[in-house]
Amino acid sequence: MKPLKLVMSAFGPYKDKVEVDFSLLGQNGIFLVTGDTGSGKTTIFDGISFALFGESSGSHRESTSFRSKFASVDVETYVELNFIHRGCEYKITRNPAYLVPKKRGVGETLKVADATISYNGNVITGLKIVNEKIIEIIGINSKQFKQIAMLAQGEFLKILYAD
Repeated sequence: MKPLKLVMSAFGPYKDKVEVDFSLLGQNGIFLVTGDTGSGKTTIFDGISFALFGESSGSHRESTSFRSKFASVDVETYVELNFIHRGCEYKITRNPAYLVPKKRGVGETLKVADATISYNGNVITGLKIVNEKIIEIIGINSKQFKQIAMLAQGEFLKILYAD
């Protein structure tokens, strides 16, 4: 699985839409995300992991906390990941559950979590079926992905002690 492009909107510390174009990093298939403390490295990992599995990249953040505290109420929270695997290009879009202002009256209502994956003219929607399809496509689950494809900051010790 090779990421091509990651789009995050009102996700983590980002109040607006942010795009990461992985295709600019070359064709070698391995790269290192580096930067100063607080520069957003973990948010990139969280964006990829959330798009694929609906979970954070580490064990200390819940997906319910992904809505940016800085975003305007009219900005949607979602993550979109384009990736290629075994010659097929996929696009997955996922949003966490979060509160939005009611359209009528006062107060808030829950926008439910959802996911969509599209490839080869097919579109699959719904959390459970998209989760199953991702595991079928890439052949590993979230835990395995975090161990072999993306090692997030602070998780290195776990890999050293893993069975």
